Amino acid sequence: MLAIAGGKGGSGKTTTTLGLASALDGPVLAVDADRDMPNLHTMAGVERRNKAETSGVVLEPDVHPHPTDPTVSVLPAPSGTDDDAFERWLESVAADDRTTVVDCPAGAGPDAATPLRVADGVIVVTSLCAPALRDAAKTAAMARTLGTPVVGCVVTRARVAPEAVSDLIGAPMLGTVPDEASPVLTQPTVQSAYRRIVDNISGKK
Repeated sequence: MLAIAGGKGGSGKTTTTLGLASALDGPVLAVDADRDMPNLHTMAGVERRNKAETSGVVLEPDVHPHPTDPTVSVLPAPSGTDDDAFERWLESVAADDRTTVVDCPAGAGPDAATPLRVADGVIVVTSLCAPALRDAAKTAAMARTLGTPVVGCVVTRARVAPEAVSDLIGAPMLGTVPDEASPVLTQPTVQSAYRRIVDNISGKK
């Protein structure tokens, strides 16, 4: 399970989750771990239905096929879960045989910590504005505190990024994603950017 995290809302985490899901060799499961402000299902064009209960009983995950990419399945965030049930839900998702990428909540609170704790690694996503960079560094530090390796960082809405970003995050620069018109994920330059990022994650040349 690969967590896609960042300190600021609007940094490009959801776009990056879906962009990487399509660029990775399938089958891939894209998961929304943001219970308070979920939008992965909206961006992917699928429904969100409540499949979990506050009693701690986690029902079968509500997985939807991606409407335009047959290699990707989308799992919206559950509603009505307490923290313990949510962590068990994520652990059940992590056991899935598919490659899994998880759109994490913004910030550094318990909601953001839970998917980082469950994940095998994290990619930190940030724009180049100073507040986003500061919060991205905090996210990377939180992941390390939880024992989750930081695989690398991705800079959104930019064609190049200074080496100082990698130094600040303390992880390799996996790539940049250009600022393009909506719908962003249909733009060839954005699709190419995420394919290059996947190549860098895999260590390909």
